[in-house]
Amino acid sequence: MEDRMDIRALRHFLVVVGEGSISAAAERLHMSQPNLSRQISALERDLGVTLLLRGNRRVELTEEGAILRRRAEEIIQLADATREEVGRFDEDVRGTVRIAAGESDALRPVIRAARDLTDQHPNIRVSMHSGNAHDTMDLLDRGLADFGVVVEPADKTGYDFIQVPASVRWGLMVRADDSLADRGGIRPEDLTGRELIVSQQDMAINGLSGWLGRDMSGMRVVATYNLLYNASLMVSEGMGSALCLEGIVRTTDGGDLRFIPLDPPLEVGLTLIWKRPGPQGRAQRLFLEHARSSFVSMP
Repeated sequence: MEDRMDIRALRHFLVVVGEGSISAAAERLHMSQPNLSRQISALERDLGVTLLLRGNRRVELTEEGAILRRRAEEIIQLADATREEVGRFDEDVRGTVRIAAGESDALRPVIRAARDLTDQHPNIRVSMHSGNAHDTMDLLDRGLADFGVVVEPADKTGYDFIQVPASVRWGLMVRADDSLADRGGIRPEDLTGRELIVSQQDMAINGLSGWLGRDMSGMRVVATYNLLYNASLMVSEGMGSALCLEGIVRTTDGGDLRFIPLDPPLEVGLTLIWKRPGPQGRAQRLFLEHARSSFVSMP
């Protein structure tokens, strides 16, 4: 394959995919349809594959086209981030600090560090991506996130990290009309025979197994989740009770859900992680400085 693929061609390819037709994409790009069609054909020749199946009115992605779409999105995002970091270096710091994290009220120290950063440097933006630990580390490994926040325990091999000064409790989410809804705490024996909705993450399962004193495989698990909102809908619809972290889904103010902490308590910490050798951009380095400073100063 000749090394002739450029960012503009990838951007135009993504517009064609998004619009579903070359004619609509050409109109959006303010260029002629034959010119755009030739550009896509040249991209296919450079790669040596067929990217689009051209119909009378619409185009469809081939398997190779689907791969290029995913990679093109990554390449363009990295290119834009690089341009932000190196461009206009003599002016006030600018750029986007990309943070991937699971949703939790315990993220507040991280959010405060981001707020302090943007207050002092108004040309810096913060982009938050919500996902589980697997999503977070995948984005870090592919260079699509600068920092991640993971719930402990987590495998941090290959990452540098600092502890976030916050913790969050595990508990059971139930419907307000559940027989356990008014309990002050959930004991291991309360879960016997109960239909449970549990996290897909192995680390979370291992921690809950330790609290239970036995393997989770012996429990009656009816569903799993990676983000809690859909699990809360399952609970609301009577599918089961969700073992989850506190503060992600609102369970007060007269709603139909309740959160009951585990007894004995099971609390976990959060950790801010980033790929070695460390953040390269000025905006990213400044965020890390703010995080270190604010975390240390918190009680």
